[in-house]
Amino acid sequence: MKKTLIAAALASSAIFSTTGAAEEYKIDIEGQHAFIQFKINHLGYSWLLGRFNEFEGNFNYDENAPENASINVTIDTASVDSNHAERDKHLRGEDFLNVKEYPTARFESTRYVPDEDSSGEGTMYGNFTLNGVTREIAIDVEHVGAGEDPWGGFRRGFEGEVDLTLADYDINYNLGPAAEEVYLYFSIEGVRQ
Repeated sequence: MKKTLIAAALASSAIFSTTGAAEEYKIDIEGQHAFIQFKINHLGYSWLLGRFNEFEGNFNYDENAPENASINVTIDTASVDSNHAERDKHLRGEDFLNVKEYPTARFESTRYVPDEDSSGEGTMYGNFTLNGVTREIAIDVEHVGAGEDPWGGFRRGFEGEVDLTLADYDINYNLGPAAEEVYLYFSIEGVRQ
């Protein structure tokens, strides 16, 4: 699963630009062309899927120096949506996301390491804060594409994936041994500013 944050994060894995200089991109939330999703095992029998509906962020990329790429994403944890109102209420509570005390989660990149084969893949490192705990994580990222859009803008997209151990973020609710980790998947499209 450690293949591709989210926010997750990742856009820096891109490999094309028109100027060859650092470019700033705003994650396209208005057009809903960005997603942060999660899945966690349910009792060892199936997967529970969900997403965060509200988040924002931006990323920078320079094709001549991809190692300098960066991204920042802030997630509204109260926007958690697992398609079940009672479960979402529980997820927002003290057993899990504790949104009253910690209303946001945040990823701030610290460095990006592109793969040597210039395949558009790499690893984005950064600090992820959830439930008041900050830890360094490594997100495997992959460039999806870049180019002009139908509205006169220029866009770039990537996807990323990382697995997190819940106990590392002081989430200790007993969901059984099959549910000690949650997998986050990011599909991020940014509009060049």
